[in-house]
Amino acid sequence: MTGTQQPGRPHPGPTVGRTLARSARPAVVLVGAPGSGKSTVGAAIARMTGLPFRDTDADIERTAARPISQIFLEDGEESFRGLERAAVAMALAEHRGVLSLGGGAVLSPQTRTNLAGHAVAFLSVSMPNGVRRTGLGANRPLLAGLNPRATYKALLQERVPAYLEIATLVVDTDDRTVAEVAKFIIETLELK
Repeated sequence: MTGTQQPGRPHPGPTVGRTLARSARPAVVLVGAPGSGKSTVGAAIARMTGLPFRDTDADIERTAARPISQIFLEDGEESFRGLERAAVAMALAEHRGVLSLGGGAVLSPQTRTNLAGHAVAFLSVSMPNGVRRTGLGANRPLLAGLNPRATYKALLQERVPAYLEIATLVVDTDDRTVAEVAKFIIETLELK
């Protein structure tokens, strides 16, 4: 697996990471499908750089005082997406470290607009690896159902264009360890 830049987007210059780390914005925002490793890679980047780590899914669960799966079950996806838009907007305004977004956050046009100008790393994962990594667990409400593999495939087809739209860096995670993905992002964006 190799890291790739988003086609048509310039490679981050030598000062991008340092500039972003000092500015009033996250040093890097991680996006990708369930199982791409956003939370684990984000935590690894934080450990390696000393930057703080924040996960908007954890923010939502803390604010709602219940798990995301319960929010989906009791209030529905539309309600969850409203909480998610608010959590992402707040984190983008407040957080100065590594930020991981929920897999569906980029479906919101408002969120995609809010991400403009940020260093956004899209952690790409193939369908077989994404399915294997998620374990098709019950804690992932959008993957629950009769045919989770077909659901995951449809999820990728819907979301990948949105990930690519806002990504400044695309990283294939299929054949890399968490540490390798984290190191690649740190070195490419100069997050040290």
